[in-house]
Amino acid sequence: MTEPLSFVTAIFLGLFGASHCLVMCGGIAAAAGQADTAHRVRGALMFNLGRIFSYTLAGGIVGTLGLWLSELHTQMGLFLRTLAGLMLILMGLYIARWAMWLTRIEQIGKGIWSLVQPHAQKRLGRSDAVSQLTLGALWGWLPCGLIYSTLSWVAAMGDPASGALAMFGFGLGTLPAIFSASLASAFIMGLINRSVIRVIAGALLIGYGVVTLISVWQPQLLAF
Repeated sequence: MTEPLSFVTAIFLGLFGASHCLVMCGGIAAAAGQADTAHRVRGALMFNLGRIFSYTLAGGIVGTLGLWLSELHTQMGLFLRTLAGLMLILMGLYIARWAMWLTRIEQIGKGIWSLVQPHAQKRLGRSDAVSQLTLGALWGWLPCGLIYSTLSWVAAMGDPASGALAMFGFGLGTLPAIFSASLASAFIMGLINRSVIRVIAGALLIGYGVVTLISVWQPQLLAF
């Protein structure tokens, strides 16, 4: 199973990457419901359930791929863990707003998104729960540097269940951003967008990434 630290870290990544999620998905989530409050809330819930389902599915797939690659070649496991450490550092830099290199990774998924986007657009404006759920599930494959980096970290776990659970945690972490119209979510968004909090969160992630790299390479260096 996913280590508690990994699950908490995944929530942490989603929560503090919230401003990016709000730009990418906030408008679509708002459009998922009807004018009245009840339908608007239901639409947002269906959209987010679909979105988190896709994240969880992607985590399971990537975790399986990581496991397969690690078993295929022992050095591949070393590469995946190194990549995870580097991605954590990049996410820390992004969250602290010290460097925005993470967004360049979004170019990777544009080909896949060009195939998914037409199906997602057909469901925009529909009020039934199935369409809203499907819209969220499709929108979960939108090219996003934050998601791709988290998936790279998840791949290093080399376990499908751990990968799925970690990405489920990531999805939960993004919820306050998508529901930012409510009072509680607006308070959370105001809190996490404070520069001091972002710097602390970014520094913690960078530290986690550095520790990950040390734990990977220290045994290798001592073996020489």
